[in-house]
Amino acid sequence: MHIPDGYLSPSSCAVMYAASAPCWWQALRRTRRKLFGRTLPLLSLFAAFSFVIMMFNLPLPGGTTGHAVGVAVAAIVLGPWASMLAISLALAIQALFFGDGGITTLGANCFNMAIAGSFAAWGIYQLVSLGAAPDSRRRIVAAALAGYGAVNLSALLAAIEFGVQPMLFRDVTGAPLYAPYPLSIAIPAMMAGHLTIAGAAEAVMSAGLFSFLRSNEPALVGITSMPVQAASPTPRRLWGALGVVLLLTPLGILAGGTAWGEWAPQDFSDAAARARIAAASGQSAPPVAAPSGLARLASLWTAPLPDYAPHFVKSAAFGYLLSAMFGVGMILAVTWILRRAMQYANQRSRQ
Repeated sequence: MHIPDGYLSPSSCAVMYAASAPCWWQALRRTRRKLFGRTLPLLSLFAAFSFVIMMFNLPLPGGTTGHAVGVAVAAIVLGPWASMLAISLALAIQALFFGDGGITTLGANCFNMAIAGSFAAWGIYQLVSLGAAPDSRRRIVAAALAGYGAVNLSALLAAIEFGVQPMLFRDVTGAPLYAPYPLSIAIPAMMAGHLTIAGAAEAVMSAGLFSFLRSNEPALVGITSMPVQAASPTPRRLWGALGVVLLLTPLGILAGGTAWGEWAPQDFSDAAARARIAAASGQSAPPVAAPSGLARLASLWTAPLPDYAPHFVKSAAFGYLLSAMFGVGMILAVTWILRRAMQYANQRSRQ
């Protein structure tokens, strides 16, 4: 679901940034006061959890891969507005430092996974759990359905964004300029794996995390946003659980293959890669070369640690683990800087 640079036209990227920007602004406005309390540490925690959980690649039909997002429980605990900030932060770190998702397409990726995903998860949970007792099993089912619905909505939006590109943007010869496959191929290719394996993984993970929180931090679940006065630190057991998941991230490299729609430009001219692309796309052969617009924009940004594989580390597993640690560290650093900046601004406003 991480759309790379080059797969969406510049105008499409501008539209998606324009759609995401007011949501980010509204989220900041609605959560600004709460960030002085317990919400900011929790936002940092869920951003880090989302970053880590997205590193666990899952094999999907057609030889592709997918991943969970971790948006459901973030939306349940933080509410949709703070959740979209948390997931957006994770996606931004992935794009900037690891090349997982593009810079031009960050607005689209955030809209799909952070914004639409947060509201879908929150809405589904509220609907299914309506009237349920705090200890009801229906709340666990609601969390599972929230995760399943959110990840599939995100995948569908990405598929639509892929699929409209060849309809709207072609060169003088009629060849696609950006993403090459139309809606009739993009939607089935994306949804086959997400309606089954990736969606099931998201549901199980959401239900499991919700159950863990209800057993260990019951005050965090059953509400949609944290009260301003709840300024106690985030429990260490939650950070400990995140640490355990982080240490398991090397398992994420076991799934071979590339996520659908995330092929490198050179894959279009490589015979073996072309066969894999066709197999994942309903046996529809890709273009014999990367679309010109895709090839031009793909090299726009070079991440310092591409594909979570630091060049100075020989072990792929250790490099993957180091990347996970670095990403979590960057999320903590950004939220710490944000907190300090807000405290400084608040002090200045009182003078």
